[in-house]
Amino acid sequence: MTRHIRHAGYFCALLLVALLVNAARVQVVQAPSYDRNPGNRRPDITRYEQPRGDILVGGRPVTGSRDTREHLRYERTYTDGPMYAPVTGFASQLYGTTLLESAEDGVLSGADPMLAPFPLWNDFTRARNAGGDVVTTLHPAAQEAAYEGLAGHKGAVAALEPSTGRILALVSAPSYDPQPLSGNGSAAARAWSRLTADKDRPMLNRAVRQTYPPGSTFKVVTAAAALDAGVVTDLEAPTDTPDPYRLPGTRTRLTNASKGCANASVREAFTLSCNTVFAKLGAEAGVTDMTATAHAFGFNNGALRIPFPVARSTFDTTLDQAQLALSSIGQYNTRATPLQMAMVAAAVANGGQVRDPYLVERTTRPGGSTLATAGSRATRQAMYPSTAARLRAMMRDVVENGTGRNAAIRGAKVGGKTGTAQHGLGNSGTPYAWFVSWAQGDRDLAPRVAVAVVVEDAETDRGDISGGGDAAPIARAVMEAVLKSPDQPFG
Repeated sequence: MTRHIRHAGYFCALLLVALLVNAARVQVVQAPSYDRNPGNRRPDITRYEQPRGDILVGGRPVTGSRDTREHLRYERTYTDGPMYAPVTGFASQLYGTTLLESAEDGVLSGADPMLAPFPLWNDFTRARNAGGDVVTTLHPAAQEAAYEGLAGHKGAVAALEPSTGRILALVSAPSYDPQPLSGNGSAAARAWSRLTADKDRPMLNRAVRQTYPPGSTFKVVTAAAALDAGVVTDLEAPTDTPDPYRLPGTRTRLTNASKGCANASVREAFTLSCNTVFAKLGAEAGVTDMTATAHAFGFNNGALRIPFPVARSTFDTTLDQAQLALSSIGQYNTRATPLQMAMVAAAVANGGQVRDPYLVERTTRPGGSTLATAGSRATRQAMYPSTAARLRAMMRDVVENGTGRNAAIRGAKVGGKTGTAQHGLGNSGTPYAWFVSWAQGDRDLAPRVAVAVVVEDAETDRGDISGGGDAAPIARAVMEAVLKSPDQPFG
């Protein structure tokens, strides 16, 4: 009898071990496949059973969470949603996440292992930590000025702190309110259908995901290449450029919108925005030097993250002389995001150094302690410091004596470059109005802000559209907002 009882005990122990092994197999080994199963709602229920962490601007949250008392309990809310949508993106229970909500989802949702005091224990229990916060680099007053300046227009604004690469403003217009997309009911589905069907594409982030021909604002890059390559040594010397200028190897004649461009010096041509002079300079600098300078500024870089991806700005590297001449005035295949052109202006303001832009200053745990910081950003020399100094002087001439007078700020040093970019079949589209600039307050040791503005649909006659008339006033408002504020307390 004892032997039978002992055998029965062994058998029961074996069954218990088998049960434990199977439970471990289901809960640990097969857990990922169950999590991915579309029929399993538990991951979604777990994801939304607690409030999401917040995105902060100037120390104030611009996001929140609302308790719906449903299975997917907490729903995302937004403060000033349309103004910050090009930064926050949306967090939707139906359509997922975009922009910062996506790039920093691990921190905001509480899934990031760094938030767990005992990560291995969380892996075993499948528990989720409270979400952390994301502190942005945005300057609230600059963001508001950019948003209000673009009201009623299509376009975008990007503003940077030249010495660090901090993004101070990032606005796209028209924008949208992310709030109606947050839930999982019919209202969210209707909002999605309405937004995706809108011909104005309000969910397109024009500041970082749309590229445009930069027009004459690209002459900053061309001037830098020509100066660094020694094609130009004296800014005051005549350039021996006819008006009109025949593109090399063609019968096509390039003209100017301004008078006084025939044989103009580089300084005069920059102030008057002479296409002929800069097309000739680009052709003389050559593909190699023009390409190298464009690359140094950030063109043709498809890996830029801020932390969400930025569209690749392009400068064609397979050009004949005529195409190079057109590319050197921001036409042909040259394309740039507003953020890229803000980087160009920032490099001039920062002694020729380009700092990779970034949008997140730090992430924090729920209690406020720092989880991670932005750290130092990559730096590269886009041009010689002496070239940057000469460009700063020329950009100041544009604002003080040329086409950028509308960007002038009393008591501040302001440099700028206007641009009017042709596009469409046979250049039939409404020209884009561009302005890139930087500003330095009277008590500042260095420029504090660099801005790029593009307006797609300037509300004037086609012949009157200009970067100085349509885009420069918006840039001035953004620069004033930064200069009038104390140094930004990030967080």
